[in-house]
Amino acid sequence: MESAHSLLLNEEVYNQLGEFQKAEFIFEWLQFLEKLLPVTSRADIRQNQKKLVEQLTSLLNNSPGPPTRRLVAKNLAVLYSTGETFSVYQTIDKCNELIRSKDDSPSYLPTKLAAVVCLGYLYKKLGRILGNSFTDTVGNVLKAMKNAESQGRYEIMLSLQNILNGLGAAAIPCHRDIYKAARSCLTDRSMAVRCAAAKCLLELQNEAVFMWSTDLDSVVTLCFKSFEGSNYDVRLAVSKLLGTVLARALTSKQAAASTRHNFRRISLEEVMELLGTGFLRGSCGFLRASGDMLKGTSSVSRDVRVGVTQAYVVFVSTLGARWLERNFSTFLSHILDLVSQSHPKAIQSQMDAIGCRRCVSFILRATVGGLLGEKAQIAAAKEICQAIWKLKKVVDAAMSDSNLETRVSTTDVTASQHVLVCALQELGSLIHGLRTTAAPLLQDSSTGVLEAVISVILHPSISVRLTAAWCLRCIAVALPSYVSLLLDRCIERLSALKSSPEAVTGYSFAVSALLGAVKHCPLGIPHGKGKVIMTVAEDLLCSASQNSRISLQRTQAGWLLIAALMTLGPAVVQHHLPRMLLLWKCIFPSSSKDLEREKTRGDSFTWQVTLEGRAGALCAIKSLVSHCPGLLTDEVVRRLLPPLPSAVDLLTQLSSIYKSYGNSLKMSSTVYRHKLYELLAVLPPKTYEGSFCAVLKELVADLTVPDSQIDASTFLLPPLCHENDLLLLGPLLQETDHRFIEEQLLLGNSIAGGSLEYDPYSIYEKVAKGDSVPKPLPPVLSVISAATRLFGVMFSHVAESHRIQVLEQLLNSIKQAKGSRQQIVQLHVVSAFSTCLKHLANCKGSLGPEEVRRSALTLVMGALESNNPLLRCAASECLARLAQVVSDSAFTAGLAQVSFDKLKSARDVVSRTGHSLALGCLYRYLGGIGSTQHLNACVGILYTLSQDSTSPDVQAWALHSLSLIVDLAGPLYHVHVEPTLSLILMLLLTVPPAYAEVHQSLGRCLNALITTLGPELQGSSTTVSALRTSCLVGCAVMQDNPDCLVQAQAISCLQQLHMFAPRHVNLSSLVSCLCVNLCSSYLLLRRAVVACLCQLVQREAAEVSEYAVALVKESREDFTPDVDIREIGLEGALLGLLDKELDERLCQDIKETLTHMLTSMAVEKLSFWLKLCKDVLAASADFNTVASVDTTQEEETAKVDDASVLTSDSDERFHPFSNPRWSTRVFAAECVCKIISQCENAGSAHFDVTLAQERKQRDSRDDFLVLHLADLIRMAFMAATDHSDQLRLSGLQTLLIVVRKFAAVPEPEFPGHVILEQYQANVGAALRPAFAPETPPDVTAKACQVCSAWIASGVVSDLNDLRRVHQLLVSSLVKVQAGKEAQSQQYNESTSTMEILAVLKAWAEVYIVAVEKQKNQSDAHNHCLKIANSAEESYRDVTSSASGLLDLVQADLGTLSKLWLAALQDFALLTLPSEYASQLPGEGGTFYTAETIENARPHYYNSWALILYATALWLTSTGFVVVDPDEGVANLSRPVTPTTMCQDSSTRPSVKSPEDVNTDRFHLILGISVEFLCSPRSDAAMENIIACLRALQALFDVPWPRSKIGGDQELGVELLNVLHRLILTRESPDIQLAALEVVRLILFAAQEHVKEKRRSAEVDDGAAEKETLPEFGEGKDTGGLVPGKSLVFATLELCVCILVRQLPQLNPKLTCSPAVQSGKHLSEDGSRLVAAALVILSDVPAICSPEGMLLHHKERSMKEYWVLLSLLPNFLSWINLAASFVDLLVTVSCSN
Repeated sequence: MESAHSLLLNEEVYNQLGEFQKAEFIFEWLQFLEKLLPVTSRADIRQNQKKLVEQLTSLLNNSPGPPTRRLVAKNLAVLYSTGETFSVYQTIDKCNELIRSKDDSPSYLPTKLAAVVCLGYLYKKLGRILGNSFTDTVGNVLKAMKNAESQGRYEIMLSLQNILNGLGAAAIPCHRDIYKAARSCLTDRSMAVRCAAAKCLLELQNEAVFMWSTDLDSVVTLCFKSFEGSNYDVRLAVSKLLGTVLARALTSKQAAASTRHNFRRISLEEVMELLGTGFLRGSCGFLRASGDMLKGTSSVSRDVRVGVTQAYVVFVSTLGARWLERNFSTFLSHILDLVSQSHPKAIQSQMDAIGCRRCVSFILRATVGGLLGEKAQIAAAKEICQAIWKLKKVVDAAMSDSNLETRVSTTDVTASQHVLVCALQELGSLIHGLRTTAAPLLQDSSTGVLEAVISVILHPSISVRLTAAWCLRCIAVALPSYVSLLLDRCIERLSALKSSPEAVTGYSFAVSALLGAVKHCPLGIPHGKGKVIMTVAEDLLCSASQNSRISLQRTQAGWLLIAALMTLGPAVVQHHLPRMLLLWKCIFPSSSKDLEREKTRGDSFTWQVTLEGRAGALCAIKSLVSHCPGLLTDEVVRRLLPPLPSAVDLLTQLSSIYKSYGNSLKMSSTVYRHKLYELLAVLPPKTYEGSFCAVLKELVADLTVPDSQIDASTFLLPPLCHENDLLLLGPLLQETDHRFIEEQLLLGNSIAGGSLEYDPYSIYEKVAKGDSVPKPLPPVLSVISAATRLFGVMFSHVAESHRIQVLEQLLNSIKQAKGSRQQIVQLHVVSAFSTCLKHLANCKGSLGPEEVRRSALTLVMGALESNNPLLRCAASECLARLAQVVSDSAFTAGLAQVSFDKLKSARDVVSRTGHSLALGCLYRYLGGIGSTQHLNACVGILYTLSQDSTSPDVQAWALHSLSLIVDLAGPLYHVHVEPTLSLILMLLLTVPPAYAEVHQSLGRCLNALITTLGPELQGSSTTVSALRTSCLVGCAVMQDNPDCLVQAQAISCLQQLHMFAPRHVNLSSLVSCLCVNLCSSYLLLRRAVVACLCQLVQREAAEVSEYAVALVKESREDFTPDVDIREIGLEGALLGLLDKELDERLCQDIKETLTHMLTSMAVEKLSFWLKLCKDVLAASADFNTVASVDTTQEEETAKVDDASVLTSDSDERFHPFSNPRWSTRVFAAECVCKIISQCENAGSAHFDVTLAQERKQRDSRDDFLVLHLADLIRMAFMAATDHSDQLRLSGLQTLLIVVRKFAAVPEPEFPGHVILEQYQANVGAALRPAFAPETPPDVTAKACQVCSAWIASGVVSDLNDLRRVHQLLVSSLVKVQAGKEAQSQQYNESTSTMEILAVLKAWAEVYIVAVEKQKNQSDAHNHCLKIANSAEESYRDVTSSASGLLDLVQADLGTLSKLWLAALQDFALLTLPSEYASQLPGEGGTFYTAETIENARPHYYNSWALILYATALWLTSTGFVVVDPDEGVANLSRPVTPTTMCQDSSTRPSVKSPEDVNTDRFHLILGISVEFLCSPRSDAAMENIIACLRALQALFDVPWPRSKIGGDQELGVELLNVLHRLILTRESPDIQLAALEVVRLILFAAQEHVKEKRRSAEVDDGAAEKETLPEFGEGKDTGGLVPGKSLVFATLELCVCILVRQLPQLNPKLTCSPAVQSGKHLSEDGSRLVAAALVILSDVPAICSPEGMLLHHKERSMKEYWVLLSLLPNFLSWINLAASFVDLLVTVSCSN
């Protein structure tokens, strides 16, 4: 199609094309022309203008499709705006003539529409240049609208919008006429026309003052009417109009009042009243509404209420966050008033109340949660809290007033419940979002947030009590430090007020909600809380029968607490399981006779209590099975089973009990049924197979004779449909920003959705994804849902003969039902059977014989022709599952044939849509389509259906099915690609934009085709080029579609094209499209944009970023982003979007995109990225943070004080990110760490001031991280001192990385100093808050890590300066010494373990560094003394800092050594195999408790290595000589060893000798080391291995341990074997060198032992008389060098391994290898390793006897000495090699 790329239309080529090719050719030419005209010179345009105008206007008569006519219009407008305008009037006249034409035939309609569109774009572009001609044009267009059909009305409205846009205030003479026309269109039967009219009126209100002044009331009423019967798009468009008009009316009153004397002032209260009228009374007139409401007959349409709800949000969003902050009190009062007693009819039924509450919650979430920054949100939370207090006082007054005349009625008290529910939900959501940033709010005693929430737990309404409990749960998740406090408070109140029904239910709800929060709090709660709660629950259950007035509440509360307790997990539950199982056993009768006896006694109330208790018990067991599956041993299951038959017996008796005792038991019996079904569904079916028949009978009855006649399809079917098929059913079933309120429109009029009061047991469960509060459905619907799930499990386990009976019974039930009831029964049955097929497919089960298949097919085919489109979708999925389960090609072919036959004969929409989708789904789970014949048949039929222009639904479903078939056919579809692509393009160019569902299906088809073509799209052949062009044209058409979901499809297609053929996708225009839609109001479009960006930046991050900035500089009129990309780039725009976005999936994609961009560009754009992060983190300086002590930098403080919440807008210029959320700031801190990591990989100049400055002088564009060190410190400081604990952790981690990376960077201006030294005040100030008493343990633990890194770094040499940070560690050590009694009871005991071990690890690191520094300086001093004695003075200066650091530690070393030994003792116990678990101390270890052993284990694994090394160094420094005088008394310093750990205290010696203590310590360190080094995990940190090896080095550095290892040859050999294995598995030279040093010391120990034996022999009394002394060492006396027993053999084996790896030529088997013959140059590390191995080898003879020194023994076979013999041929080479290494050894020794 290159011939289409010209300024003028190539008519010669055009005339040679077929009809469809012409349309495609024209579109591509117009598309090219649109890009060409703006960049063509004015002279060229004028030269060709006449011909071009003729060509474009002639196209108007060619019946252009919607996309083509839009491009014709745009090009004409651009042509006249850049060229001459003299002929524009002729074009306008021609368009008007076309519109005036009397030809009403369908074939002429596209020409008229093209003329209408053309006029709109001409006036939009040229505007006032066209003079007064617009009056005739507008009149003509409005006249044409009177007889226009929906397409015409749609285009006329959009054209009038463009005309108004272009003319501005000049169009005032026509405003009234346009307004009158748009009014009628706003209530049009076509939804697309309503949307267009809303857009037109939105444009009109910019200049038409009367719309928001004199006619405001009528505009508002009109919008309310437009909401009636509307769809999602209409509600979005009209709510935007309504919200904007009202905002304009409020904000423009002063300006308008000064110019118009008759202008009616309007106040905020009046605006709110207008919106409130629509919310409460709907679209009918005031008088009529009032009359109806008096009669009680008025019911506001749900879609009106939802539309008005969205208008509220638009209204506030238009006015902005600052307006909301200033007027929040008024706004909150009005919003809460919508559900108050002031408007009783709006909340007269529970259904209405739930719907209204959901709308109010949405308004508050979208405004307070979406617009306000953190400080303003805290202020809003205070306002909400005040509102709760006021309502609480009203209720208290009402309940306590003894005067019956003045006392408020019960109905009035409960009327406050809905206001309280909304207020509590929003308060909970606010605090949950703020997390620990909300700490100041809860600490503010004047507000009393906790008191307010806890006070309403006693409210008469159960809804309020539940919501208050949920609010407490939100507080607990946000601020984990409050969980234990709140639990204690609620348990105490529950125990104290257990005679009050409200208190029992309210506080049990609160405790359960708090227990549900614990799994979201990593720091947990004290283990003992579980025992307290179990005791309270037992007490409630046992005392339930004592007082009939509260027996129901106590029973429910007791089981609710037990069920919630199960969420704490096995570690807690296992201790209470026996008590719980006993309660479970007692709640049910032990036999069916007992149940019969129960039925004969009691009354309605006792049965209600019984059923409530048993439902609670079932719920508790279900909670146990769900949350503690690991506890379900055979023994526990055996104890669980006995009550189940009784539970099922009661289920079968419920109907007779219900008949005996009346309606009062209806709800209780439904709840019992629901809970039993839920429990059975999670238990293994074999456990209750004896009850299958009874349960199935009940299930069938529930499904076919339901209590409720509610259509439950919208919550039963979506989980059973495939997610791709749900796209057919419109936006209501898709994820949108308004899902929370929109979903109530899906349900029937008799239900508004789920609510917490329907099932209190949901309060401790995890919330469903996307919900802020649990939304359980009413019991009558929940029981159906549970029945379908259980049926699915059970049906697959019953006998095949039984299956036939069940299916026949279900089919008969559907046939016998009539009318709407039949559809409900069919819905239930299909849901249940679909669940069953899904279960069978997952467990690869069989459906059964032919009879079962036949019944199943009848059932599914009936549903496939249902009037309910959702049921048809589910039936199609069911058919696919049926084919999968049967897995018979003949059966599948038969299914396809049924659909083929139906589609050939059927003419109704229902059959054609259902069966066309069935064809697409059929092979979904069969691995794809493999039959060409089947594929051809499907394609042929679906082609025909997709061109049925009489029914858009049939087209959409057929095209969707075709997209599925394209995917399933894979390469087999290639022969159909070309015709399918032609069909898609033809439909894209002709189908009206109003049929958005058809365009969405076309988009899915195009996407599937692109995927099928795949990398072939890169080809250069003519065919591939044509296909690629067609794909690009299709994408371009969809990009211009007004529907956002179609635009999302276009972006997805372009993303696919970019993946397969990146050179052929215009990146500039794609990025432009993405930037335009980045802040779209449609969630799915935003997701598509970010997903595409994420892919693009992985390849071309820099180009994408540049194109985005270039787009802003072009100042395109259609691009008005919410953020200034020019200033902060695309990266900043994405960060801004991340801060505002509430969708978790989208936030994750944005983070991934930014991470890819950072990885690609952070080094090149270093200043830009750091400034971006700094701007975001600067917001962490609010909330009265400690003032920065950054005295060395002269930079802006970027601090915001509390009073600046309402500062003027001008401040925002300096802060591109206004009040970013804590989560955004955490991400910014993480980005800083990633930037440092990227710079580390980029070169040394980033960490060298001198080099960086030199290179910066050479090229000023170069940038280096070290030059931004002040910013890095500042950012880390701001984050580390924030109120948000998550941000503090990120800030401390950043500080840790900065310290580690920059510690050794020298300061060139001050030789002998490092660059970080100037920031020690900042570091100290950043760390100090982390050691405050109220700081969470995880923050303190991280701060300890930073402290030790800072002290160990050597940055600070002055002891006085060092003491500032050292003192923080000292304070922590004091806390550790206080022991378990002084530990905080806020968190789980394992957090104390974490903090203690972090402190001990930090001290260990400091001690290790101090010792190593002193050792290094001592070695350096000795070396210097040999050179010159004059160095004494300088040495004294150098060593002072090292000895000073050691002195600092020395003061606490006595305490530390005991603590270190105790920690190592704990670690040794925890590393024992599981079979020794019974022998572990019952009370736990020194730093962990027995109950929290699993939680504590990871903390020990994280800390043990450095503690081990430090302990070894300490023992070395004492030479194993000093023993604490109270060693025998203090458990802390007496480690448990293999000899003592299994003894009880009575069998242990009371006091140990120093030798025993030292031996225990030696074996403790050696045992831990060997256990770890034997099999270090592949993910074991190298630091741990090095620390372990160095600990061994330190251990063997003193005589006493050497005597132990030297005297125990087996131990030495074992250790050598362990080291050999380590060398084989770890390639790191550092590890291998450290291992070799340990080998050398072991050999040295053996040498010492041999020498000692020889010396002892020499001084022996009778030695002088003997002729020969006995020979010691390995040799003849030891039986030779025996593998596995010989120390010499093990040493040689290890050394040979090192040598052969470094010098392969030593191995005779490898000498012929070409790689070896060529020789290999040894690296520096290799040289060190070989030198170390040779040094060891030189020491080997010293531990051999004379015979052992020979390399062979005649009594041994050659095979045993294979390693040694292999060395013989090269023995001389070794000698030469050793000589050549003498110099190297000297060099290495000096360097060491």
